[in-house]
Amino acid sequence: MADDAQNATWIERFKSKAPKFSTSYFDMYFNTNKVMYKPGRESENQFKMFGGGPAAENVVLTDLDAHKVSANKQVYDQKFHIDDSMRVLKWKILDEVRTIANYKCRKAVSIICDSVYVVAFYTEDITVSGGPEMFSGLPGMILELAVPRLYTTWVATKVELIPPKDSDFEMEEKGKEMNQGEMVGKLQESLKQWGKMASRNIWWCAL
Repeated sequence: MADDAQNATWIERFKSKAPKFSTSYFDMYFNTNKVMYKPGRESENQFKMFGGGPAAENVVLTDLDAHKVSANKQVYDQKFHIDDSMRVLKWKILDEVRTIANYKCRKAVSIICDSVYVVAFYTEDITVSGGPEMFSGLPGMILELAVPRLYTTWVATKVELIPPKDSDFEMEEKGKEMNQGEMVGKLQESLKQWGKMASRNIWWCAL
């Protein structure tokens, strides 16, 4: 009972110091057949979760011509290098539009992990079918993406149509090599005592 009380007190102290919102920056480079997504500049918010927070160090390279994706992902002390086929999502394109980074964008919705709702806004003015993390498959570039159950939104703040260098697409492979399904299975086994937190970590890795 004493340990439970101490743990509860520690958790409340941790929550009291944590900001209501946290911002991370990522860069995305693309040409007609490749998209690279990787961590960008340091956030001004210095509060750090253990391990830097979910998906904070994710690096994802998508080869649109070969329909392949390579990614470095980390869950706490576990590191994975993923080589797999591009994910195929069933997108439903809606009529809602908004302007993001000076581009007219249309809304689309889909589902990942059987029940996790995803909202995207993409622009047909950039004809590359890419987006943050492993998201793709729309008739244009995704400039905003929201996963409500993860309380997370990705928004493009600036778009520069500058031809990327070959080095922008270089990836250092880190972690155990496997495909996406194998990674999810391994996490389900190693996190099975975590309850709802296990599901949330698996959703993060499924991005």
